[in-house]
Amino acid sequence: MKKSILVLLFFIGAVNITTAQEYTLEGTIKDENTGETLVGVNVFVPKLEKGTVSDLNGKYEITLEEGQHTLVYSFVGYQRQERKIDLTSNMVLNIWMENGGLRLNEVLITGERTNRNVENTEMSSVTLDIETIKRIPAFLGEVDVLRTIQLMTGVQSAGDGNTGFFVRGGNADQNLVLLDDAVVFNASHLFNFFSVFNPDAINDVKLYKGGILPEYGGRLSSVLDINMKTGDKDQYKVNGGIGLISSRLTVEGPVQRGKSSFLVSGRRTYADLFLKLSRDETQRETQLYFYDLNWKTNYVINDKNRLFFSGYFGRDVTMLSDLFGFDWGNTTMSLRWNHLFNENFFSDISFLYSNYQFNISGEIGPADFQWKSFLHNLNLKADFNWLPAEESTLSFGIQSIYHNLDPGTISASIEGAADTNIDLTINNGLEHGIYVNYQQDIFDNRFSFAVGLRNSFYQVIGPGTQYNYNQDDPLQWEVADTLELNRGEIYDRFMNLEPRASMRFTINEESSLKASYNRMVQYLQQAQSAQSVAPYDVWFAVSNNIEPQIADQLALGYFRNFNDNMIESSVEIYYKDFKNITDVIDNGDILGNEFVEGELRTGTGWAYGAEFLLQKPTGRINGLFGYTWSVAKRKIPGINQGDPYFAPNDRRHDLSLSGSYDYTPKWNIGISFVYATGRAFTLPIGKIYYQGAFAPIYDVRNANRMPDYHRLDLSVTYTPEIRRRDNIRFQSSWNFSVFNVYGRANPISISFAENETRPGVPNSSYFYIPGPIPAVTWNFNF
Repeated sequence: MKKSILVLLFFIGAVNITTAQEYTLEGTIKDENTGETLVGVNVFVPKLEKGTVSDLNGKYEITLEEGQHTLVYSFVGYQRQERKIDLTSNMVLNIWMENGGLRLNEVLITGERTNRNVENTEMSSVTLDIETIKRIPAFLGEVDVLRTIQLMTGVQSAGDGNTGFFVRGGNADQNLVLLDDAVVFNASHLFNFFSVFNPDAINDVKLYKGGILPEYGGRLSSVLDINMKTGDKDQYKVNGGIGLISSRLTVEGPVQRGKSSFLVSGRRTYADLFLKLSRDETQRETQLYFYDLNWKTNYVINDKNRLFFSGYFGRDVTMLSDLFGFDWGNTTMSLRWNHLFNENFFSDISFLYSNYQFNISGEIGPADFQWKSFLHNLNLKADFNWLPAEESTLSFGIQSIYHNLDPGTISASIEGAADTNIDLTINNGLEHGIYVNYQQDIFDNRFSFAVGLRNSFYQVIGPGTQYNYNQDDPLQWEVADTLELNRGEIYDRFMNLEPRASMRFTINEESSLKASYNRMVQYLQQAQSAQSVAPYDVWFAVSNNIEPQIADQLALGYFRNFNDNMIESSVEIYYKDFKNITDVIDNGDILGNEFVEGELRTGTGWAYGAEFLLQKPTGRINGLFGYTWSVAKRKIPGINQGDPYFAPNDRRHDLSLSGSYDYTPKWNIGISFVYATGRAFTLPIGKIYYQGAFAPIYDVRNANRMPDYHRLDLSVTYTPEIRRRDNIRFQSSWNFSVFNVYGRANPISISFAENETRPGVPNSSYFYIPGPIPAVTWNFNF
């Protein structure tokens, strides 16, 4: 017995002696140039085949045995770093990563590309950093987020001078556009020529076309999630640009070094300043400009708590002398509290505010009129993420949104007569969502799946007015009854379950198969009389007449990398089914109409297509080739005699090519080419005199096509060597661009006039932007 006890004690002691002590290695990973924290960086120990990734704050933590280790830090678009450490106690190691495109003395420095696009469960998504966006040839020298998004497969442009976009057969209002999680209801400036996103204030952009995570809701077709820069906590920086039509200036830096920072960014056009030089008095009194103001602050309370506060304010002003004018603008604010419970569990609590306002005023003969409309949105949400193991992730959350849709007040005054004021019906509603999502890797990460569920609710609340329509005549609905809603009372309720699922099967290190399914529900939408979103398009909510729109989408994809993951390719096919989709009847009147629901009809729709993508994201030569073949149709009783018809954004072929070539360390050449089938439109074939006025008679809905669209853009960027003086680093660049190099006349819109030789038959005429259009911009930073 004594011998047995001694042997056991010896064995236990030997185990304790041979078991090495474990310590924790932690740190923060940042971009060396911008100071931004990097989310999702791979931290890997090859010898132990063990690793982790950086969290939402750029922090990482890994437990290792005592001794010497080699760690590899890798991230898409950045140079890979190796660090050797001798771990003898708990250790902090902060990492600064360099962009993969940096060059020294004409020698290209590159890091190994990871196969994240193959290994990631996500599909039908695009992630772009602002440096990639800036390499695309700009329109009039203005780098634009939405124009770059339009080059992606499955995304269609509304045409020249238009930042509206359509995703996989959906309408423009079916895209959820977020700026630091706050909704942007109209993302366009200057009649859709530019977007509201100042590139100097943007950090990264992510577009979801399918496989949309359950944390997102409220739109059918896509989510465009845009994050602003947080500002550098260690040093002050200034950058901006001066162009032919606008100038930009951004200032960022620490409030308390290493603990808090700020960023302020502004942009303004100055076409109105040149108009004042005109000899024409009318032109001198014309106002035509837009401006943006972005700001963001962040404060690190301690290692587990961090606050972010950001906002945006922008406005467009167009005033044609004293005769006619309108202005519109967005305001957003985001307050977010990030809390780290422990290394595996963290939360984000956010309060969000969005406002969109549109005003129109002018003179018609002896009468003055004005129309003011508003749209308010208050959103409170909480998101939680739990990492129970390296192979699994659980996320869940809840949100509540208050919607206030005020179509506005129309007032008119005539000298010698009483003023007229019309208050259009206000829509108020509460939208709630609760979600959960679970992701799991199995079979040594060979197979990964994610399943999620979102439960959404919408409540119609007072005050307001609801109308019941007599729908016996499909061509003309008449109001049969009116219901006045009392303040605070709930009248209609809608609830929908929105399941989401995705999976990935890895064939080998360079290829994988993916599939996804998602159901999306939309409670707010726009009555659109044209293909793209216009400032005056009317937002309205579900009601006793309008059911929530529902879309089910299934997508399959094959992903394959070549040349040691330097070249990426993918093929995706999708099918989308729409329910309760709405459209405006022929000759429908939606502008300032109290009874706009009577101008709408509801039915079904479907869209399907295939997307082919080939891209080389890094290196001296980089670019992408994308091609989309697609179909989008609708079938709505009361429109086109109830027969199926093409959606206005149906385009059979859509091709895009873009590339960037670093000819030398100082000279970069950019190119972009797009081709698309002409968009569908409805041709009037005559007119009829009805109720005291002439009204057009239309052919089959959207049976005609505009000419095919194609355009070539070029840019050249010259970047002199960096100058340093008194510890100040100054760098500038000149960008020379040409939009529509060979002057293709691509129609934006079509109008109809009386045919002088054939009365009653209209003549068509196109409006287009003439080309080529050169531009030059000087950019600087220090």
